[in-house]
Amino acid sequence: MKIERFPAEHERNTGITLSLADVGFDLEGKTILDGVSFEISATRIGIVGRNGSGKSTLARLLAGLVSPTKGELKINGLDLAKDRKAALAEVGILFQNPDHQIIFPTVQEEISFGLQQQGRSKRDAADRTAATLSEFEKSHWTTAHINALSQGQKHLVCMMAVVAMEPKLIILDEPFTGLDLPTKTQLKRYLSRYQGGLVHISHDPVDLLNYEKVIWLDQGQLISLGDAAPILNDYIEKMKRLGGLDDISDLSR
Repeated sequence: MKIERFPAEHERNTGITLSLADVGFDLEGKTILDGVSFEISATRIGIVGRNGSGKSTLARLLAGLVSPTKGELKINGLDLAKDRKAALAEVGILFQNPDHQIIFPTVQEEISFGLQQQGRSKRDAADRTAATLSEFEKSHWTTAHINALSQGQKHLVCMMAVVAMEPKLIILDEPFTGLDLPTKTQLKRYLSRYQGGLVHISHDPVDLLNYEKVIWLDQGQLISLGDAAPILNDYIEKMKRLGGLDDISDLSR
């Protein structure tokens, strides 16, 4: 499969700049990221790599949920780990498992919570929640109980909760894991309409077809970055070569 560059569905108007200088992250004595440095500006940025390459850790660092063990990381010139108020306006994040993100029992409460965290009044949060549900054509979900929803529907609730807050950037950490093709296609369609920036983390290059720039991580280090098509093509060729090896059997030795 060769990746081609396709035009985006909608013209976007919000670029983002990611700046990392010698960023490292250690956890329980293990190095997860090591000496990652780059500066990149775009509206749609993909991060690709095998499982265990450090992609999810980078997502948390970009969202300001954790601080680097060493180095400096900024989004649009801001250190979000140190400025949590700015982080609420700058970044939203969607995790692989919506059950790790959802807090409240109903859809309305879940969407309203983030808005109130931004300092909006209950009335304003309720109005914005209603507007978001209407935009997604899900007004009938207002009082729906989360535990009655499918996994794909929970993903959509998380997406609506983040979109309602209107962050400049949404970070997507493998958001399509475990979803069937129709649900995945629907969520991708919703995301294509978002006018802010997206950083999409995936091990599957197909998810990043329409992205402008791609960052390739492997074993916690930066392998390459640049225009999406050539980076993804190189990644696919490398994965094909690795697929021809018998490295899986080595795990049993």
